[in-house]
Amino acid sequence: MDLFFILLILLVATRTFGEVAERLGHPSLVGELITGIVIGVALAPWADTEAHMFGFGGIEKNEVFRAVTDLGMFFIMLFAGIELHPHEMVKHYRAAFAVALGGMILPLALGFGLGWWFLPHSDYLLIQALFVGTALAVTAVPATVRILMDLGRLQSRAGQVIIGAAVFDDVLSLLLLAWLTGFLSAGTAPSLTEFALLGWKIVIFFAVTAFIGIFIYPRGGRLLKHVREKELEISVVLIAALAFSVFADWLGLHFIMGAFVAGAYFGRKTVDKRTYDEVRSKISAMTFGFLAPIFFASVGLNLDLSAVTEIPLFLALLIVAAFAGKFLGAGGMAMVSGLKRGESAAIGIGMSARGAVELVIADIALEAGLFAIPGLESPVIVHMFSAVVIMAVVTTVATPVMLKHILTRWEVD
Repeated sequence: MDLFFILLILLVATRTFGEVAERLGHPSLVGELITGIVIGVALAPWADTEAHMFGFGGIEKNEVFRAVTDLGMFFIMLFAGIELHPHEMVKHYRAAFAVALGGMILPLALGFGLGWWFLPHSDYLLIQALFVGTALAVTAVPATVRILMDLGRLQSRAGQVIIGAAVFDDVLSLLLLAWLTGFLSAGTAPSLTEFALLGWKIVIFFAVTAFIGIFIYPRGGRLLKHVREKELEISVVLIAALAFSVFADWLGLHFIMGAFVAGAYFGRKTVDKRTYDEVRSKISAMTFGFLAPIFFASVGLNLDLSAVTEIPLFLALLIVAAFAGKFLGAGGMAMVSGLKRGESAAIGIGMSARGAVELVIADIALEAGLFAIPGLESPVIVHMFSAVVIMAVVTTVATPVMLKHILTRWEVD
């Protein structure tokens, strides 16, 4: 019963804060994140006492609640895929890949340098600095998608490049995560054979899903015209998305890649306009009426403010590096790829959002004991998890505000 009460509180609060944000001229995502932050900070002093009366004690570790937030990521990416036009993404794939590469290499280097400078020298310095760099390098795809949809720019050229780059970013992140987890689990870097195996898994995933999307999807779309039970239409889409996600997970990739690709191959060329519009409407209602607000509130719930008072200089530099790395790296490569100055600025800011992936990386490092090494009592190490979470929340809250300003000022289409 505690879970239902928590979902009730979060849904009422996120819809309220989201509406307030909309009326103030900001995307509802900002209000949803603030909801989680307010609740998390308000209950923090009573984490082991009264908070349990409200059911929020340890909610971020509750498996059922995590399943709900995972569903939020799943539906956000499925809807994003449905909204996109694959041929438009293919048209901009060169720019998207260049943006992803620039938006990953520079933040990785800045984060690594920051960690190397602030962390105490030890046998773990290399892996700890690599963790900081990895946390800065990754873009939160669901947050970016939601921002673009809220601003009505998902199908603009800048939006297409951002999402395409975010997908490439997700693939490149797998390589970084493989490197990081290899260090954490064995104390050594993964072998070239293991990297090659991961690369082949990525190729297999896109090859199989492309075959299904190009040759099987259209035939299934024609069959849907003859079904009598209209609810079967959305069931088929969900079955495809779940199957793609299971396949991605089975290959060791992130499940959201499966949901996104499944949605991308579902379009007006696959089914008739009525079916497309009905399925899109139902997925949208399910996503933004319930699951997405819960997911973004959960990101805010993880906020721990200890880094603000204990390591303020490191935290400030971490946030600056997070924005500068993406803005200069991704935005700079966008300009090199031939995009206009306004589009490049929008892309640099749009790639700055972080969120769930950083929390996953931080959890991996936390569980591996990276922040609890005997003899290393540096404040930066002790409060690293707090700093990474604050950085993720600040960048995700600030990104839509900054992105809207740039899109409006530069009149980016």
